[in-house]
Amino acid sequence: MLRTAARVLKHTWRYYLAPVPLNALLRLPGRSAWLWRRWRQYARLPGAEPTRFLQSYPQLWDAVSASGFDPHYFYQAVWAMERIAAGGAALHVDVGSDVRYVSQLTTHLPVLFVDIRPLRCDLPRLHGLAGSLQALPLAAQSVASLSCMHVVEHIGLGRYGDPLSVTGTRDACRELARVLAPGGSLFLSTPVGQPLVQYNAHRIHPPTQVIEWLADLTLTEFSVVDDGGRLRLHVRPQDYDQAGYACGLFWFQRG
Repeated sequence: MLRTAARVLKHTWRYYLAPVPLNALLRLPGRSAWLWRRWRQYARLPGAEPTRFLQSYPQLWDAVSASGFDPHYFYQAVWAMERIAAGGAALHVDVGSDVRYVSQLTTHLPVLFVDIRPLRCDLPRLHGLAGSLQALPLAAQSVASLSCMHVVEHIGLGRYGDPLSVTGTRDACRELARVLAPGGSLFLSTPVGQPLVQYNAHRIHPPTQVIEWLADLTLTEFSVVDDGGRLRLHVRPQDYDQAGYACGLFWFQRG
């Protein structure tokens, strides 16, 4: 009973309280004192500009020993972009990926971005199209270069306003396969490891299961960002079926 209660408390803290950032409140007095001390030091420097409280914009959490990053999103963007740029397609279609990655893709080629929440921006080589991964507004076998990075695991959980479906990830994979043209490439990433639903954030699937859902396509490469946040290139999918929360990087092609 005590062990169960401890697990409940730990999970409540990690997923419900810490993201709010209530944990930062415990550090707030010390960081505020650091800010005022540094502010006074700056104000006493020769030639310092006037600094007023009503014009202040305190940044308390950036003075760290190393730059932080999300390994999944950091590595997947480089992995996919390198391969897409080398592919030489005239147009790339992305479905729902991180918009920073999508914007950077436009430095290599024009991009059509499909998302249930249409992107409205002003980049000449980026065009938005409203559409759901459960029913893409694209013709069958019409897309030569396609990516969907860290998206399919959300489908069907309603997080982004999409219809609820217990087969959401599988259906999303089938839609991506449906629109991929002969000779085309699909670059897909999703959390991989032991099967788990963390409602309403995402699902985790064994990489071998993802490959089964896309059996009509040929797997050209499987790489991974492992549980330690390290990029591992050209590894065996089955070696990560028991991972905790790795990021599988799949390159599929249609023959």
